Amino acid sequence: MITDSLFELQDLKYRDFNSKLIPTVESDRVIGVRTPDIRVLAKELYGSVEAEEFLKKLPHFYYEENNLHAFLLEKVKDYSKLIKRLDEFLPYVDNWATCDSMKPPVFKKNKDKLIVDIMRWLKSGDTYTVRYALNMLMTHFLDGEDFKEEYLSLAAGVKSDEYYINMMIAWYFATALAKQYDAALPYIKNRRLSVWVHNQTIKKAVESRRITDSQKAYLKTLKI
Repeated sequence: MITDSLFELQDLKYRDFNSKLIPTVESDRVIGVRTPDIRVLAKELYGSVEAEEFLKKLPHFYYEENNLHAFLLEKVKDYSKLIKRLDEFLPYVDNWATCDSMKPPVFKKNKDKLIVDIMRWLKSGDTYTVRYALNMLMTHFLDGEDFKEEYLSLAAGVKSDEYYINMMIAWYFATALAKQYDAALPYIKNRRLSVWVHNQTIKKAVESRRITDSQKAYLKTLKI
């Protein structure tokens, strides 16, 4: 069984360390397998009958099972098939690490379709589906011709009390300040974000090496 294969890769010291980083996952649901090892297993399993059966069995119990599921989905090359499976899987994602590590290469060649799905995911009531949408908006739509100022309003329009959503909004706008400073700055100057997200955005931006010292100095004056 696939779960047995994960236990064969178990590192107990790593389990104890990693459990502290994912507080939304109970410690008895963490096996203790390093990410590179899970990716190797995903490569070995992808396309097999066993993998197909595994992808149909939701929800999974172990954290690493979710990561393996995520890494198997990364290998799907058909966009429509991937989205169908993501829609099945995302509601069961229960932690930031699984959510943030899943970046299918096929997205790069289907950005016209991806932005439509991102807008749909942003309206989801699921914490990690919304976080995933924000992450993909940050990853794929802040550079060059892929960027549109209206995408900033998509992220700013997300209102939530969830820590893991608000932290991603802050990460998104800090990255936007690094890549699209002139377009993103008004969202800080005009206080269009919640106070917590506003201040976290400035904190993250000030820590970035991609923002100039003068920009950092000015951003500090905008803290609420």
